[in-house]
Amino acid sequence: MSPMRYRTAFRLARSRNRLPFPFRSRPHSSESRIQCRPEPRSSFGIAFDIDGVILGGRAPIGGSPRALRKLYGASGTLKVPFLFLTNGGGIPESRRAAELSEVLGVNILPSQVVQGHTPFRNLLRRYENELIVAVGKGEPALVMSEYGFKKVLSLDEYASYFKDIDPVAQYKMWRTKQALDCSSHLKELVPRYDVYSDRVSAAFVVSDPVDWGRDIQVLCDILRSGGIPGWENGNQPPLYFAADDLEYQAAFPSQRLGMGAFRIALESIFNRIHRSTLEYVSFGKPNPFVFKNTEALLAELQPSQFDDHISESGCSQSHDFKTLYMIGDNPLVDVKGAQQAGHPWFSILTRTGVFKGKDNHKEFPADMVVDTVEEAVDFILKREGTS
Repeated sequence: MSPMRYRTAFRLARSRNRLPFPFRSRPHSSESRIQCRPEPRSSFGIAFDIDGVILGGRAPIGGSPRALRKLYGASGTLKVPFLFLTNGGGIPESRRAAELSEVLGVNILPSQVVQGHTPFRNLLRRYENELIVAVGKGEPALVMSEYGFKKVLSLDEYASYFKDIDPVAQYKMWRTKQALDCSSHLKELVPRYDVYSDRVSAAFVVSDPVDWGRDIQVLCDILRSGGIPGWENGNQPPLYFAADDLEYQAAFPSQRLGMGAFRIALESIFNRIHRSTLEYVSFGKPNPFVFKNTEALLAELQPSQFDDHISESGCSQSHDFKTLYMIGDNPLVDVKGAQQAGHPWFSILTRTGVFKGKDNHKEFPADMVVDTVEEAVDFILKREGTS
């Protein structure tokens, strides 16, 4: 089997593991009135990356609060449809929306947040009642549970049930909150599920892992045993990554290693210790299907009173835009993804994150290069004649 077979969501369609694309965010009932307003439809929409464009760590950068306020009307209603398209994650979309609202000073809806793991909800039908393991920082098990998965354990909790699975655990002076929470309810040593005989049906890397050494070890145990650590070699359970960023911009001045770097480390080790090469599926930017579905999600945020095609709920069924703007800081992720998606995408590259060059990126040149996200929004509004 070719090691490249499962490396993109597109090739997955040729295997038995076909996914129910396209993915769509589930609108909340409380949002329906906000999404459908008696205003003319916008001919353009905007997708913002977060890290390195909107935020530097947890702090706003590039005049992002002012930039976003320009997309709302005087009454606070959404004037230009926009959403956040990030490969990050680790918390539910609803919580991320609340955090962004507080930091940026505007009302962000959960349907305006598309994270790297958002497409995982489309695998619910397949794994709803199967034992799955969720890996990463934040609350990966909570994320999957809120998507509807019934039997999900974080890797922290799962590993804690297997004595000596991490041979250097005693030397680790730090403990994650999840690990502490797990240890408190594991005093009786009674797992919530029968982890000793119930195979892990799939592993999901929801967000950037924290303990790389332990996580690589346990994932290798799960994947090469067929789903139960310590057993003889078996067929590899499916493995899904929310994104494949090699690097990203956080609060530290230079770039940090991302989920793609973890995937490379895991794959390299797995392929050295197992007879078969690692099979996996990566989601997130720059996969073109992410951008195609972002177009549909932006259309759901459109005012629809004057649209030609109205559904029974009063919301538009048309997804036509003249232009969609992707504002990002990473040429290999944001610009490349917009270019692969093609019309109607227009890429804008900021210098506040991964990219800091004086001129355009050589391999993946953006349609426009600006210093900050506020400059990008000003350019868009002037170009569209709405400034």
